[in-house]
Amino acid sequence: MMDPKTMAQTLTIQYGYTTYLFGATLTGLTNEQALKQPSPGGNCLNWVAGHIVQARGATLAVLGQELPFPAEKYERYVLGSASNTDAAETMPLSEMLADFAATEDGLAAGLAGLTAERLAEKAPFSPGNNEKETVGSLVAGLVFHEGYHIGQLGLLRRLAGEEGVVK
Repeated sequence: MMDPKTMAQTLTIQYGYTTYLFGATLTGLTNEQALKQPSPGGNCLNWVAGHIVQARGATLAVLGQELPFPAEKYERYVLGSASNTDAAETMPLSEMLADFAATEDGLAAGLAGLTAERLAEKAPFSPGNNEKETVGSLVAGLVFHEGYHIGQLGLLRRLAGEEGVVK
C-alpha cells in the first residue's frame, strides 16, 4: 500500500485536473446544448455532468466528509438511471457547477486526513463487487471514474457544437 501522504498528494493532483476540466468544459454551454442526446446512443452531457457531481458526493462520504448538498438531489443521475433530455426534469448546469465547486473543501480535507489504517479499511461499497475492496482502492478507482466521465464531457461538448477545451 502506498504511503498515505503520497497517496493523498497524488489524488489531490488528479482531482485538481478533473476539477479544472469539469468547470472549463461546462463553461459557455447552454442548458439546451447539454440536453442534446448523442446518436446512436449514450447519455447527454447534462446526465454525465450530474453523474459526476453525484459520484463526487459519494467520494466525500467515503472520505468521511459531509456533502454540501442533499444526496437525493442527484438521485436522477445515479448509475443505471435514464439519460433525461426534458429540461423541466434536469438540473441546470449552473447549479451543477456550484454544487461541484462546493465539494472542493471537503475533498481536500478528506484526502489530507487519510491514514494507513483508513486506507486499509473495508470499503463501504465496491463498484466492481470486489469483496476485498478497501477505502484506498475505492478512492483510487473513484478518481479514475471521475476522469473517465470528464473525458466524455469533452466529447459531448464538441457534439454540442462547441470547441474543445483540451487542444
